[in-house]
Amino acid sequence: MLGALDLVDVVMIANLLIMVTLGGYETFVSRLEIDDHPDQPEWLDHLDAGAMKVKLALSLIGISSIHLLRTFIDPDKQTQSAVMWQVIIHLTLLVSALAIAYTNRLLIKERSK
Repeated sequence: MLGALDLVDVVMIANLLIMVTLGGYETFVSRLEIDDHPDQPEWLDHLDAGAMKVKLALSLIGISSIHLLRTFIDPDKQTQSAVMWQVIIHLTLLVSALAIAYTNRLLIKERSK
């Protein structure tokens, strides 16, 4: 089970790196012009700086969830204090992501007026 979680963790980190690279390039440097390409990621269609922040926050939450699940599967390897801090950090990431998403939603509503 821990081996499978390690594999999922590596894949999520790789996806995060791809998202940061492509999204950062698309947002801050130049358009990729791959609109007609069949392998274009669907999240790249409607990407702006706010949406990129939300997607990054959600990816970090996913990675944190995997690490927290690994801790809960084999809790004897961690001290109670370490587990508590992992939970606090995970909850902080959740609250931050919700705040970022809410702020982005307010900004989108403001722009559409």
